Amino acid sequence: MRAIVYPGAGAPLVLERIPDPVPGPGELVIKVHRCGICGTDLHMTEGSGFEFPAGTVPGHEYAGEVVAVGKEVTGWAEGDRLTALPSTGCGKCAACAQGNLVLCRDAPGVMGGFAEYLKVPASVAVKLPSVLSLADGALIEPMAVGLYGMRQVPMDACSRVLVLGGGSVALAAIWWARRLGAGRIVAASRSPRRAEMALAMGADAFVAFGENEAAEIREALGGPPDTVVECVGTSGFLGKAVQHVASLGQVLSMGFCTVPDTLIPAIAATKGVTMRFPVGYALSDFERVARDIDSCHADPKMMISSVVSLDEVPATFDRLRAPNAETKVHITFDS
Repeated sequence: MRAIVYPGAGAPLVLERIPDPVPGPGELVIKVHRCGICGTDLHMTEGSGFEFPAGTVPGHEYAGEVVAVGKEVTGWAEGDRLTALPSTGCGKCAACAQGNLVLCRDAPGVMGGFAEYLKVPASVAVKLPSVLSLADGALIEPMAVGLYGMRQVPMDACSRVLVLGGGSVALAAIWWARRLGAGRIVAASRSPRRAEMALAMGADAFVAFGENEAAEIREALGGPPDTVVECVGTSGFLGKAVQHVASLGQVLSMGFCTVPDTLIPAIAATKGVTMRFPVGYALSDFERVARDIDSCHADPKMMISSVVSLDEVPATFDRLRAPNAETKVHITFDS
């Protein structure tokens, strides 16, 4: 089969032919139809030292159709459509006990969506409801990121939420803040380019970063934010989040910054700020997204800004590393 492979050490991605997967006991093989390109995929292939091992086939935002069923698998048949939690668990560690298999260090991941076929453990597979498309299915993972993050903090009609950033993680956080009952939500970003989308996903207002951003955010929220969700992933934004958050407020770092970041601890301390770094999700988050994604206030497919073929992936990565207008790029395997 054809697959995109990361050679390591920051080298460009390459399109190669690798062996087709064969299902073992408890496993399914799917034909991948859609796979999203994540900001993490970009960060982890830059050669910064915080990267995928050489030879990795990236891709964890996938959806596809079952083409082979391994032994001891029940409840699945060829033709079923699914997505999957891109992690497995050892079943013994603290992360597994909390259901967050992404943080398990003693079990393999389930990446490989940048390939025509993929082997998936049936235990982490989630069947797509008939009302969902495969494009919907490939958005379940990033939407689950937003759900897991936003359920770390109390959310009610009095909650004032500020989301920093305008990418897919920020938009998912906005979507779930609205779904979970936040009172007021403000999106803030460098450019108003995604203002319309942020408002459609559930924000009450959009503020561009600048000299008057703090006053504009407070005015739009009716006070300082109780929760600030940092979704930019660039050095300096943890400090910005702390500056904005209310006393005794919460800062959620969801930008997955891979370079050193600094803040002034005394500023956070004098506000009594709680800071959390939510990474991952539970299988139940995937299942909830699959149930809710088609029946709420906004269609997350508006995030899909372009669709490319597998052959176009190396050039697309080069393009995404430079300034661009993309939100979520999907790889399609359908001719």
